[in-house]
Amino acid sequence: MTCDLLRERERTRRRVLWALASFHPGDSNASELLTILDELDDQEQSGTSCSDKPLELIEVRNSVSAKRHNSGIDIIMEQAIPQPWRERFHQASIGSTRLVDGYYATDWDKFLAGWEAEMRHLEQHRAARHQ
Repeated sequence: MTCDLLRERERTRRRVLWALASFHPGDSNASELLTILDELDDQEQSGTSCSDKPLELIEVRNSVSAKRHNSGIDIIMEQAIPQPWRERFHQASIGSTRLVDGYYATDWDKFLAGWEAEMRHLEQHRAARHQ
């Protein structure tokens, strides 16, 4: 998979996760969204990406560290974020401000916490679907 396809996959994932947030687990109206997310997960597991197997959330959290910018603000260097997490963060951050040298570390932390919450919500939907 090319990096353009990775970008499109993560753009789709972001849109679907945002849409899923408006449904309660077990809502039948979420079934199409869950199917899309299942397909995206299958694509990722089959290794069809421009990166190796993605790091788990805890691994990426531990591997990407903030750097003190000369402005006094902690930043995350874009190159320090492994794929597909870099693209996921980028898609979630479209329209956000950043420094030329990197992303605000607080935005990175907020993204990781939000991702964790989204994955809990997704798992609740998947569990409710199989009941």
